[in-house]
Amino acid sequence: MDTTGILDEALQRLHRSGPERLGRLTNHAPMAVEALAAHGQAASVHRWLDLYTSRLEEFPSGVEPITAANWRVALGDSRRAADWIDYFGRELSERSWPEVLTDWWPRLLPGLYGGSTHPVIRVGHAVRTLLASESTEPRLVELAHGLGYWAARYHPVADLALRPGADSAAAATALDAVTPIAERDGGFPDRLSRVTELPVWGTAVTDPNEAHRRLTELVRAATHRYATHGHGEATMLVHAATAPNAVLRTLPALPQVMWVPSLRAAWTASAAVTAMYSPHGPVEYTAPGAFTAAEVFERAVAHGDEHVIKLTDTAVDVGDEQALAAALRSIELSGPLV
Repeated sequence: MDTTGILDEALQRLHRSGPERLGRLTNHAPMAVEALAAHGQAASVHRWLDLYTSRLEEFPSGVEPITAANWRVALGDSRRAADWIDYFGRELSERSWPEVLTDWWPRLLPGLYGGSTHPVIRVGHAVRTLLASESTEPRLVELAHGLGYWAARYHPVADLALRPGADSAAAATALDAVTPIAERDGGFPDRLSRVTELPVWGTAVTDPNEAHRRLTELVRAATHRYATHGHGEATMLVHAATAPNAVLRTLPALPQVMWVPSLRAAWTASAAVTAMYSPHGPVEYTAPGAFTAAEVFERAVAHGDEHVIKLTDTAVDVGDEQALAAALRSIELSGPLV
C-alpha cells in the first residue's frame, strides 16, 4: 500500500467532488487511485487525476440531515447523497469503522445493485485500504463517501425467478447458464428491470468458509469470462467481476455470519450483469505474449481508462494467466483516458 501520503492527498482532493456526474454517471476516481496506490503506482496518481478532473462535479448540496430516526425514509433517495455521506462521516467519527460497517452491511446488502454496483465497489476499495494500513482521516472519509453513495443509490432486486440446475455447478458453468435478456436498449436500471430469472447458485451454502471459497471462485470465473465475452459490452461487463470482488475484499472486516448472504448478493449482481450485457456467444482470445502481473498493471495505467484499471486490479488479485489475459483484453476493447 501507499505509504507516502499520496493516496491521502488524492482522496482529500476528490472529497470535494460528488459521487456522480450528470445525475447518473459514477465518479470512478477514488476507486482508481486506490488501485494505483495498492499496486505500487502512487507516482501516477496525481497525473491520472489531472486527466480525470474534467469528469468530476462539485459535491452536491444537502437536503435534510439523516438521523437514526429517519434513515429508512431516505434509503435509496439519490437526492440525499450529501446527507448520507454526512451521516456516515458523523458515525465514523464517533465509532470504529468495523463497527459502523458491521451495522450497515446487512442493511445495505440487499440494495447493492443501485448505481450499477459502483457503490459497493467503492466501499470494497475503501475497506481494502483500511484493512491494510492505518485508519487516516481521508481513508475514513472515503469509507463514509462509499457507504453514503450506496445508501443513496440503494436499489434491491425483487421478483426474481430462480432457475434450478446450477446450484452445485462450478461458477463458470453457472455463469454460462445465465440467459441474456432479449431487449438491450436503455441503461443499467432499465436492463436490470428486465432480468426476471437467474440460475440458482450457492443457495445450499451455509458454512461461512465455503461461502468465501465460492465467492473467490465466482470472482475468478467472471474475470476469466471477460476475455471471451467482454466484447458484449467492454465497460459494463467489468462489473460482473469487480462487484463480487468488492464483496470478497470486505469479508475479512465482517462477522462470519454475514458471509453467506454476501455470497448470494454477489452472485445475483454478477449474474444480473452477465444477463444484461453478455454477447450471445464467446470469441476465442489469446493474450499477445506472456506478461507478469506487474507488467499488465503498468499497461493498464498507461492506458488510463478507469474500468480497465479496476478490472486489472481484480485480475491481479486472481493472479493466473487467464485473468491477466482478461485484463489485456479490456485494454484492447476500451478507449484510453485522454
